[in-house]
Formats: sequence, C-alpha cells, structure tokens
Amino acid sequence: MNALNQVLTNLDNNLDGAIERLFELLRIQSISTDPAYGPQCVLAADWLVKDLQSIGFDAKISPTAGQPMVLARHEGPAGAPHVLFYGHYDVQPVDPLGLWRTPPFEPVVKEGSDGISKIFARGAADDKGQLMTFVEAMRAWKQETGGLPVGVTILFEGEEESGSPSLIPFLEAHRKELAADIALVCDTSMWDRQTPAIATSLRGLVGEQVVITAANRDLHSGYYGAAAANPINILAQILADLRDADGAVTLPGFYDGVAEVPAELRETWKNLGRDDAALLGEVGLSVPAGEKGYSALEQTWSRPTCEINGIWGGYSDPGFKTVIPAEAGAKISFRLVGDQDPDKIRKSFRDFVTARLPKDCSASFEEHGGGRAIQLNYELPELEKATKALKDEWGRDTALVAMGGSIPVVGSFQSMLGMDSLLVGFSLSDDNIHSPNEKYDLPSFHKGMRSWARIVAALAE
Repeated sequence: MNALNQVLTNLDNNLDGAIERLFELLRIQSISTDPAYGPQCVLAADWLVKDLQSIGFDAKISPTAGQPMVLARHEGPAGAPHVLFYGHYDVQPVDPLGLWRTPPFEPVVKEGSDGISKIFARGAADDKGQLMTFVEAMRAWKQETGGLPVGVTILFEGEEESGSPSLIPFLEAHRKELAADIALVCDTSMWDRQTPAIATSLRGLVGEQVVITAANRDLHSGYYGAAAANPINILAQILADLRDADGAVTLPGFYDGVAEVPAELRETWKNLGRDDAALLGEVGLSVPAGEKGYSALEQTWSRPTCEINGIWGGYSDPGFKTVIPAEAGAKISFRLVGDQDPDKIRKSFRDFVTARLPKDCSASFEEHGGGRAIQLNYELPELEKATKALKDEWGRDTALVAMGGSIPVVGSFQSMLGMDSLLVGFSLSDDNIHSPNEKYDLPSFHKGMRSWARIVAALAE
C-alpha cells in the first residue's frame, strides 16, 4: 500500500475521533463581531494551537489589535513546494436563537430526510468544519508517514466574520513567515453533493454603514409631524434611488471596469444545468431580482450588486410609539467584479448620499471592509493538479466555477504576498451558513479530509 492509500485508510478508520475534535471546537462560542465573546475567540485560538502542536506543527498565537491569529508551520521534504493554508475560527452570531432546532453551540449529528447524516452547529460549515478537514488530513499524513509531503504554513484568522480589521497589518508584519508557493483556502463550496468545485473567481466587496441625523432628539409626531425632517423617510428614499427600475445600480461610475462575460464562458455556465428555477427555488423564490437580461447565475457570479443588509430607526419594540426619530441608519454592501475600484465605489456612494440630504440633515459613514474582485489564472499548474486530485476522490470532473461571495484575504494574498490561491471547499448551498440551523454534511467533512490528503500529495509531485 502506498503512502497516500495508507493516509486515506487512516482517515476512514479514525472518523469518529475527527468528529469529536471538531465538536470540541464547535462548542467554543467564538463570535468575533460581539466584544462579549472576545474571551471565547481567544479560547478557540488556543485550542487550535494546542491541537496543531500535538501533530508536530510549530504553532503559536499571534496577538493583534483585535482577535488573535493562529500561525503554524511544518517543514516538508527538501525541494518540496510550500503551501499556505487559510481558514477562520470565528463564527457569525446565532440570532434569531428561537429558530434553532438544536442549541447552536451544542453540536450534534442527525440524519436528514435525505438519509444523509449532518453535523448541526454554528460554524459547522463556516468555517470550523472546513478548516478541520485540512488539519485532519495533515494529522493522518503525520501518523502514517511521520512527515508531510509538502511544507505547510497555517494561518487561522479570528475576525473574518467581522470585516478582518487586523488582517492587513498582520500580513504586512509577517510577510516572511507567510511566504509560500501557493495559498489554499477552504471557505467555499461544492457544485453539488457529488461534484467537487474550485472557485476561479471571487467578487470584491465594499461594506458601508450610514447614519442620517436630523433633529437633536426624538420628537413627538403630533407636535412635529410633517414640519420636522424624518431621517427614516430620507434614508428610505436614498436607498430606493440606489437601483433603477431595471435593477441596475445608479451610482455614478459604478460600472467602470465591468466587462461582459465572454459568450463561451456564458455557455459553459449554462451547461452546468442550474437555471433560475433551480438556483432560486431552494430558497422559495423564482424570479431573478437583479439587472434585467442576466440569468440568476450570471447575476451572482459576474455582475456587481448593491444590497441593503440592515436598516434601523425609530421605535421597533412591541407596541406602538408615535415618534419621529432623530436618526436612522443602514448597512449596505456592494459586491464588485472585474476591475471595479473599491475606493471609488465607496466615494461614489458617500457622495450619492450626501448630495440627497435636505437642509438640517447630516450623514456619517463607517467603513466595513473592502477588496477587489479576484480572477485565477486558468493555466496555473497547481490548479490542474488539484482538479485531478478532486476527481480521483469524488469520481466526477471538478467544476471550475465563479463565486458570488467575497473572501478579501485572497486579494490580500495576491497583492501583498504575490501568491495565487486555490479555493477548494466542501460546503453545500443548503448548509444554512450565517442562518439558524447551520449544518455540514458528514460526507462533506469525511471526503473533504480525504480530498486534502490527495491534493497535498498531488502538489508534491
């Protein structure tokens, strides 16, 4: 039996132990966006350091201005490639808690109506289950061969779900420690339950929070109604103006750098077999709501967006309060494609809002992350090797897909470290990422471990 087969057998025979280790990590409530959970984030980082040390990595906690990074390194054979593996141990908040069928931080394996066993917990798919597929693959290599086929540096972040404010300073300060031939990122998904995928492009991101202020205090709507500016009315009108009747974004210069997808690529996507009904039907929708003339797949993979992610103002608790609020706010995200410039988009949005403010009103803005879109070189040798390794595991051709989401660290790896990234993930579209009842199919976890074992072996060749 060759070394790879020994490693794969090890992963099969030790699945129960891998699940228990994942459960230990899932029980830690590492919600990075809420300062109350800061100690839990530190606890998760410490758990990962100790686990990596137990399999021979030189691992440590690296403090930042926010949540700590986990940095670990293991040398490979002389002359072997060196890879940088990235994941994040922080998770989204669990609200609304009442919609969870099981406690979010008490992981459990339950069989679904499809007969497939699933791991339920916050972070099961995003991203603790995903990052542990790689750790478990490295554990099996060490147990079976005493070493790794490639050199490995691991970077686990603790602020990905809260905009990664500490990431850029960390990368700048640790360039030499993070140097590698290629980055491996496991924060993406399969094409479907049987078909592996590698994401070859990512949309960029601009996140903005705006608060509009009018009067110096909340007002009685009987005394001041109609006479006083209402920030909710003003904000609602501005937000409505962001898109026209055809779904296009109206910010000046917004489409600078946006190119049409080549006809050949559009045809390839069409042949993947996921039409509007298939893409939207699983979430109870049917009609694409973006720019007219583009399929739902094109809207999510190749077109830029403007989405209102949250809005607040006035009184929203039980009962009724006749108030004109002093302020109202919203969170807005823009997904970018092609050569769109995040800084120009941010400025255009702020100018757009400011130009529509009536007298006596002001607007304040808060930045929530940003990054350019990413396109992977289709001729990359590592892409070919990983594509074949995944096919060997899953028995199907690997789908080379675009991603509607944004992973800013991939752009940072490219611009700051001069490093391309392979985006290989094993989550599914129904994993309820960022929602109640998040889950990770047990076969995704199991075969994800086996896939990484194969990929590092292929990269070593």
